[in-house]
Amino acid sequence: MELVIIFEDEYCICVNKPNDMLVHHAKMSRSVKQELSLLKLIVDKTSLKVYPVHRLDRRTSGIVLLAKETKFVSKFQELFTENRIQKTYFGVVRGFAPDEKIIDSPVKGRDSTVYKEAYTTLKTLETIALDIPVKPYETSRYSLVALLPRTGRMHQLRVHMTKISHPLIGDGKYGDKNHDDMFVEKFGWNFLFLHAGKLSFIHPFTKNEIKLNASFTDNWNSLFKQFSWKNPLQ
Repeated sequence: MELVIIFEDEYCICVNKPNDMLVHHAKMSRSVKQELSLLKLIVDKTSLKVYPVHRLDRRTSGIVLLAKETKFVSKFQELFTENRIQKTYFGVVRGFAPDEKIIDSPVKGRDSTVYKEAYTTLKTLETIALDIPVKPYETSRYSLVALLPRTGRMHQLRVHMTKISHPLIGDGKYGDKNHDDMFVEKFGWNFLFLHAGKLSFIHPFTKNEIKLNASFTDNWNSLFKQFSWKNPLQ
């Protein structure tokens, strides 16, 4: 498998993680379709032992920032904890999403009992209505959205989109099975349409401004062509 390196210097490496790949293996991980983790892929391709600075769900593709030494991790993590890093995700959701919306709704923590504050800014980029019936309607509607999380809760974007009745396509846990099945049957797209496409920050060591883009996968590009949607990274 190819390793796509977006940025690299002596302190960190940023790569484009594929769909359905764990950043690192965990004993409690379920429904893993492949054994290769991102950390192992990086070792195989570069011989580097690196340390993840933040999380990215297995089913989410896009930018992952990793430190090259353990002593660098805390400085990069401060970018996230102090909200000094800009993350932009792209998703395909059911229905016509609002043009713009701030979603302010608590999300459960990892222990699944404690709710924590969570904020996401949404902007709709494209919409489409298809003459394809999905129960209980005779047609189906979808939106391409840009999502900017202001907090980093587990499954935040997936939960927030479901809470406003616009679940992400391909989300088996929080989504709409009828629409997910249609995407598979009609188009062959069987994955979560959530992509971490942009990352920007001031480098904590060099003080340079870093602006990074992670290109979309072939499935995403196929959707852009099929729906006549503009690629937001071009």
